[in-house]
Amino acid sequence: MPVTTNYQDSGSADELKGLDILLVEDSRDVGQAVKTLLELCGAHVDGPAANTAEAEGLLAAHRPDVALVDFHLRGGEESSGLIGRLREQGVPVIVLSGSFEISPLPSLGGTTVLEKPVAEADLLAQLIPFIAKKPAQ
Repeated sequence: MPVTTNYQDSGSADELKGLDILLVEDSRDVGQAVKTLLELCGAHVDGPAANTAEAEGLLAAHRPDVALVDFHLRGGEESSGLIGRLREQGVPVIVLSGSFEISPLPSLGGTTVLEKPVAEADLLAQLIPFIAKKPAQ
């Protein structure tokens, strides 16, 4: 299973309250599991988008605080272009990947990469700092 979850032990139900997340994941099951986890922790999640075109549409409608992006998408599509555009717009990116063949790409410099399967606690630990970085509303 790509994301290990234990909803009862996930801590506070509002750990991610107010955080807007763009989720790009081509696996329907993985995408729904991650979205459910993040929403149970209080985040607002756009997606999961299964490809970069869907993600671009969501991005055009709403700028997220952070993006969770699977690197290898359906049909051999890679999300490096999307990651570059997100970073140009000042959106921090956390890359989820089952393969570490992506690390030498210059577009990923300074980007956090989490290997799937990723533990719930590890994912939340990467996202919680973005709550403090949100501008006061």
